[in-house]
Amino acid sequence: MFTGIVEELGEIVATEQLVDAARLTIKGKLVTSDAGHGDSIAVNGVCLTVVDIVDGDSFTVDVMRETLNRSSIGGLGAGSRVNLERAAALDSRLGGHLVQGHVDGTGTVISRDPSESWEVVRISLPDAIARYVVEKGSITVDGISLTVSGLGISDEPAADGTRDWFEISLIPTTLSMTNLGTAAVGTTVNLEVDVIAKYVERLQQRG
Repeated sequence: MFTGIVEELGEIVATEQLVDAARLTIKGKLVTSDAGHGDSIAVNGVCLTVVDIVDGDSFTVDVMRETLNRSSIGGLGAGSRVNLERAAALDSRLGGHLVQGHVDGTGTVISRDPSESWEVVRISLPDAIARYVVEKGSITVDGISLTVSGLGISDEPAADGTRDWFEISLIPTTLSMTNLGTAAVGTTVNLEVDVIAKYVERLQQRG
């Protein structure tokens, strides 16, 4: 379990294609400082398991084909910057919201509207998860716990075929400390909706 508060902006330093998976080596001095084999680290919002520690400041993870297909991880390579967060401790503050590290879908950055103190970013919202997203509710974008500041439907579909979109307003800290600060229009991002909404829906379905 995570909180969506990014601890470190890391970098993929190597990738290795396996038969039905990929092995990534990721540099992140802070999150590696107390990590060991079997620990969980969220990489762009995807919960991955540490396989090895390399040179004291990097770690390796194996990413199975299912995860590569359902997230943006498969499109990353050496030099890609990634948001990193260690699993939450039970005695720590919950600074964001409950994040599982299970990607529900991917969206595409549609537009960026900068202002003096913040930047509004619009992201496409897949039909399959649009019903779980509400204005002023929480959503996880590439592992970052964010508040939905706007929702809408475009007259024309985005590049990924979706018409629904949501907006997030990014403060300077988020812009400087996460990869959303440099995510250009067209960038694919991982999305995880609030798990509570999915549980409520399931309970209603079961009566």
